[in-house]
Amino acid sequence: QVQLVESGGGLVQAGGSLRLSCAASGRTFSSCNMGWFRQAPGKEREFVAAISRSGASTYYVDSVKGRFTISRDNAKNTVYLQMNSLKPEDTAVYYCAAEGKFQQLLIRPTQYNYWGQGTQVTVSS
Repeated sequence: QVQLVESGGGLVQAGGSLRLSCAASGRTFSSCNMGWFRQAPGKEREFVAAISRSGASTYYVDSVKGRFTISRDNAKNTVYLQMNSLKPEDTAVYYCAAEGKFQQLLIRPTQYNYWGQGTQVTVSS
């Protein structure tokens, strides 16, 4: 079992920045690939970014490339999502997720076993 708790969401103006954190407990954090997803009202949950166990590999959805950065600190059992140049269309509830079965980075929500409760990010225009 892995327990995940997100923090760092809030209200920010367009062009601003936020850093989300996801603290993990339970199963060895370093054995899990980690992902960030988001879900806007009335929309399906969408992949945002993923990072490998060691942190050496990352992957992003095209809409956030160059603006968002995923990172992890295995000593602190925490994964981060640095979000810069935020846009109103980034408004959503952001979730972190963990999976420990596959080697490759995954982008479908159904492929992740563990989820946090989510943190709201609102970007005003």
